[in-house]
Amino acid sequence: MSPPVKLIGFFGSPYAHRAEAALCLKGVPYELMLEDLFNAKSELLLKLNPIHKKVPVLIHGDRAISESLVIAEYVDETFEGPPLLPSDPYDRAMARFWAHFIENKFIKPFFMAHWLEEGEVREAFVKEAKELLPLLEEQLKGKRFFGGDAPGYLDIAASMLAPTRMAVQEVTGVALINDDDYPALSQWAREYISNEALKPCMPDKDQLLAYFMKNKEMYKAGVKAMLQK
Repeated sequence: MSPPVKLIGFFGSPYAHRAEAALCLKGVPYELMLEDLFNAKSELLLKLNPIHKKVPVLIHGDRAISESLVIAEYVDETFEGPPLLPSDPYDRAMARFWAHFIENKFIKPFFMAHWLEEGEVREAFVKEAKELLPLLEEQLKGKRFFGGDAPGYLDIAASMLAPTRMAVQEVTGVALINDDDYPALSQWAREYISNEALKPCMPDKDQLLAYFMKNKEMYKAGVKAMLQK
């Protein structure tokens, strides 16, 4: 009998959603343990992720795994179910390459462009994001998902461009992705949100919108602080 699976997460975290999405796509039952990060991080979180002290953390028996994409690969390799990464070595390498691109090159300018106040710094991030978006659009040409006919590892990596991006876009009024300029990405986001296998872990649209609306000023202050480091 497989040890129980638990996930330490936080509502509104796109990184925690990645870990949940991996579990859902593999069909792995799990217990979600939500943190209250705005008050005090739990002793369990600090014990299991002493390096970064962040969610998500996957608990599988006596093992603890941190970092959303590391968790996705662990889930893919450990549990039975539909594969998240392609079987072909080249395709698998390309999925990891584009996930690395999203994580290390794309996310920062894209969300800085949404949360920063108007000004030259924001415009520079908007320009950078607009230069990178066509690269992701091209990866979806002729495909329903980045992984093909069903969502996989790269869709998990890009998942913050679906529910999170839509909520942030509505709160900030910044719409870098639209049907006219990026039809493939726009359709992909709708397909991702409505995917049957992902429904158990898909955040409620109204609750997600309310979360970002309530914490709008905190996010704005956060991106300002990032620029000052």
